[in-house]
Amino acid sequence: MRHFLLFLLTISSFGAIAQTKYTLSGYVTDASNGESVIGAKVYIDSIRKGAITNNYGFFSLTVPSGTYSVQFRATGLPTEKKIINLTKDVQLDIELGSNEQQIEEVTVSATAEENTKSTKIGQIDLNIDEIKTLPAFMGEVDIIKTIQLLPGVSSAAEGGQGFYVRGGGPDQNLVLLDEATVYNAAHLFGFFSVFNADAVKGVNLIKGGMPANFGGRMSSVLEVTMNEGNNKRLGVKGGIGAISSRITVEGPLKKDKGSFVVSARRTYIDLIMKAAIPDSSPFAGSSYFFYDLNLKMNYRLGKKDKLFLSGYYGKDEFSFGNKEDDFAVRMPWGNGIAALRWNHLFSNKLFMNVTGTFTDYLFSFGSEQDEFKFELKSGIRDWGGKVDFTYFPNSRHKIKWGVDYTYHTFTPTSVSASQEDIVFDTGLAQNLKSHESAAYVLDEFDLTENVRINAGLRYSTFQHVGPFTRYIKGDISTPDSTVEYGKGDLIKFYHGLEPRLSMRWLLKDRSSIKAGYSYNYQYVHLTSLSAVSLPTDIWFPTTNLAKPQQGWQGSLGYFRNFAKNRYETSVEIYYKGMNNLIEYKEGALPSDNVNDNTDNLLTFGRGWSYGAEFFVKRTYGKITGWVGYTWSKTERVFEDLNEGNPFPAKYDRRHDASVVVSYKPNKRWVFSSAFIYATGNTLTLPSSWYVQDQDLLFNYGQRNSTRMAPYHRLDLSATWYSKAYKEKEDPETGEIIQVKKRFKSNWAFSIYNVYNRANPYFLYVDNDGDFLEGNLEIAVKQVTLFPIIPSVTWNFEF
Repeated sequence: MRHFLLFLLTISSFGAIAQTKYTLSGYVTDASNGESVIGAKVYIDSIRKGAITNNYGFFSLTVPSGTYSVQFRATGLPTEKKIINLTKDVQLDIELGSNEQQIEEVTVSATAEENTKSTKIGQIDLNIDEIKTLPAFMGEVDIIKTIQLLPGVSSAAEGGQGFYVRGGGPDQNLVLLDEATVYNAAHLFGFFSVFNADAVKGVNLIKGGMPANFGGRMSSVLEVTMNEGNNKRLGVKGGIGAISSRITVEGPLKKDKGSFVVSARRTYIDLIMKAAIPDSSPFAGSSYFFYDLNLKMNYRLGKKDKLFLSGYYGKDEFSFGNKEDDFAVRMPWGNGIAALRWNHLFSNKLFMNVTGTFTDYLFSFGSEQDEFKFELKSGIRDWGGKVDFTYFPNSRHKIKWGVDYTYHTFTPTSVSASQEDIVFDTGLAQNLKSHESAAYVLDEFDLTENVRINAGLRYSTFQHVGPFTRYIKGDISTPDSTVEYGKGDLIKFYHGLEPRLSMRWLLKDRSSIKAGYSYNYQYVHLTSLSAVSLPTDIWFPTTNLAKPQQGWQGSLGYFRNFAKNRYETSVEIYYKGMNNLIEYKEGALPSDNVNDNTDNLLTFGRGWSYGAEFFVKRTYGKITGWVGYTWSKTERVFEDLNEGNPFPAKYDRRHDASVVVSYKPNKRWVFSSAFIYATGNTLTLPSSWYVQDQDLLFNYGQRNSTRMAPYHRLDLSATWYSKAYKEKEDPETGEIIQVKKRFKSNWAFSIYNVYNRANPYFLYVDNDGDFLEGNLEIAVKQVTLFPIIPSVTWNFEF
């Protein structure tokens, strides 16, 4: 580690050599609504220097004094050119697309060159407008299902919401909504995501080369940024679909200074079920629905200060009843998230962001039968804060540093049970408290014209504190015992350094070679007994028994653009090592947590994953889309599982391919298709059976030794848009011009699983007949969820 620090300090000194005089800085916004433009490129072609706007639309570009033609480019917006005389520092705010008349279609992607020129390896930015044109399951545009179409990212199962990145588990993905952590990103048992596309502005996925400002997870970062709202005028948009409807209202708090956006969505599956199930049915009263609400406000206090307030609340409600058996189940779960941020500009080179966050996730399961009531709750609540600084010494150098802190309260299980007036002793609810903190620094600079380096170091700490009761399980000669820790008592302290490094070597033919290395500590765990990600999974912290997960990843890639940046291509290989992974012990059940600690039921092991990813993307033109393919292998080894032998992870997939194509023949129609092929998931099935005392029993084979049939599916969609412009006479010239219409709408038609593929959701063993009569038949049967499903959605905006 000492050598790494010396290397970082030595090479970063080279970035300070460039002679600079004056700085051009400011914010880039969309003229139509005042929203900041993320990832806009500010570029001076004559000296081949440029800058990229950050997540708040801010840029800083320091170059030698002179007069320059500066281009401001952003995907989907017209390019703006300004002649700027830099004889002093200049602060300039730019609005892109200020002309209300119809403009020519933008044919240049502002980010295409970043495929080869940036140090980003294993990172992909997704355009939300592009996502909305892709085929949608039951008409619901889904961000997470879209990222599952990318190489290196795979889904949990048919319709499942959990996603796996380069062999990591679903808990190893850091999902952020406006910098606040999302612990469960799923609705409807994982079939829809919590992200309402109408409220989303940008999506960034980091699956390799994680920079030092991110931590706490080993596999990936999914950044979702919410819309800020229109600070020009009041607007409404929404949609009515097959199973849900949504509406978004946005407008100025004060014109050109502040804005708000409120977005709501609700399903009406419960109304459909109520109409379909008669009152005389024993299942009357069974229901399911979900809803979510997004809120965001921002206000510019001055040229140097801006405030943001973001909020999200979503909830699922599932209930099932059987009057004949006097049985009822109720299962609610949901997320509550809030983030308050303050941007401050100390100078034209120093940018600061201060963030306070709150996250609350709660799952509950309740059942009732014959006066017996049972309830189980699980959840996690976080309070957090962070401060980030970004300094731009010159056009070839950027430095970031900061600190963050989170106070966790975990409730792995809280159980209560009663029958009539009798309350059963189920022990005290587990509430595990901990402090997680980190400090980081990263330095991105050009070592030469062709070599760019992003080097960083993160130091993280974790403290498990009381109050806490440690249950110590005895054996034949030793009784069970407990150890009590008081409020604030330190139970266990962990800490570690996390070096990060990514490099880019630019070649002459619009291509580059990139390499990345990252080392991560992860202090939270997700325990699961199911083969797919469900809300019943339990979040659990690092303790004195459950050590923090540790992982490292190395990656190497070749990136090249073709046909004047119309095509982006890449090939990446990676290897990932993981330690202190967790699984339930053989035969363990979550109900065993009563008067016990969850980590007493766990076993610990390690894993590894390696693979190659191929990606080809056409970025603009009438036909756009991408082709992705991943070859990978993911294995685990636990001393107490599978006799200590390595076994494939349940989400190990040897082949994973996707083809996504969008065709826009004119301004009124967009046709899209998505084809997916993946090796089937693994599972454990019996290898033989026998009869003992007239009971049918099974011997199970090696862990995850059975593989389901391959998964493949084709989805199609067509979107028809109303006319966006109308003709109007110019009062000054008398000419007929075209101006934007206030009311716009579109119809989105989609077909899910076009050729009606019966993809496996899970397999189970079924038997029929009787062994004593000699007619016993045992078969493995497959459960399939979704046949071909057409849907239509009407979207509107005014």
